[in-house]
Amino acid sequence: MQARKFGLLASLYVSQGLPFGFFTQALPVVMREQHFSLQWIGLGNLLALPWALKWAWAPWVDRVYSVRWGRRRSWLVPLQLLGVLSAIGLASLPLQHALLGLVIGCLLTSAIAATQDVATDGLAVELLEPSERAWGNGVQVGGYRLGMIIGGGGLLVAFERWGWSWAQLTMALSLLLLSVPILRHVEGAAPTEASVALPTWSFLRRPGVWRWLLVLAAYKTGDAFATGMLRPFLVDSGLSLSKIGVLVGTVGSLASLFGAWLGGRVTRVLGVRTSLALFGALTSVCLLGYLTAASLGVGPTRFTWYVLVAAEHVVSSMATVALFTEMMSHCRVGAEGGDYTLQASVVVVCTGLAAALSGFSAARLGYPLHFLLGALAALAGAALALLGTQRHSQVRPAP
Repeated sequence: MQARKFGLLASLYVSQGLPFGFFTQALPVVMREQHFSLQWIGLGNLLALPWALKWAWAPWVDRVYSVRWGRRRSWLVPLQLLGVLSAIGLASLPLQHALLGLVIGCLLTSAIAATQDVATDGLAVELLEPSERAWGNGVQVGGYRLGMIIGGGGLLVAFERWGWSWAQLTMALSLLLLSVPILRHVEGAAPTEASVALPTWSFLRRPGVWRWLLVLAAYKTGDAFATGMLRPFLVDSGLSLSKIGVLVGTVGSLASLFGAWLGGRVTRVLGVRTSLALFGALTSVCLLGYLTAASLGVGPTRFTWYVLVAAEHVVSSMATVALFTEMMSHCRVGAEGGDYTLQASVVVVCTGLAAALSGFSAARLGYPLHFLLGALAALAGAALALLGTQRHSQVRPAP
């Protein structure tokens, strides 16, 4: 039963990571190769705007559904199929002469994936027992990263070799196959609390919630700010698309998979509060590694860069698992999707703004100082997590 839960959730999170990986990992590389400025590449992160705004329609995803199809399947099945159709539509665009269509297509794909995420997060909170949440969030982060391996690394190589249309059709076929588990899933009855009006904004009236929202705002911002310019830096260092796809899209994402597993294991042992502080501090150390390599002029094809990228991705995934585990403990019964989405939106807005501004920082200060600012911000986030997370929220090992 537990394996079926985790398999279902993994398929849904891979579905999110696949298109997001392509648009966030591949497009910045393609744009830099086409001589776009760092400022424009940084602003390209704003295409993920639906992920920041999904809290606005998340309550509808919690409350509006077909009893016959199930509370979550009513949304997940149509959204999976819409994702397939969106990828097919993008495949029909002539990339070189359809910039406006590409932007609209990216926004539409982001909106579909963001709404699917609301329903999936609600399903995860409902399915997972408290003792399963650390492992469940490891599956969540790992599945998402696996999608990014396919979308960010594999499809980048496919794009370079076979072109835009075949890359998008490959994405469409992958999404279709990933829809099989949710099509076969039999959903239980919705909890009676689901019919009670639980406005998302009432979440903000809970004791201590603003302190927790401050942690959410700061915790991942330094990492997003620093790594927002990692791919352009590698392009400026002379790396080819395929090598960047291997280094960041494949090596980095595989390291993230390991980090997701390790993060779930360590969080169960240490508890959420200690894990958040430890993983945040380690993130700062990894970003200082980028600073050192950039300052010394270490070539990006050398073994040193592979170690740095792998280490940063491992630690970043561990931090994400701990953060998501704590977010679940703040969700109310009957408003799981809305409450989790509101918290996730705070993270997305702050990390998105940091990534959007990263190009201005790197262009003005240079890559070494840019990485230093990111490391300091990550350390500040770790300190806030230690002070702003309640001790009672720790997850203890199952007996």
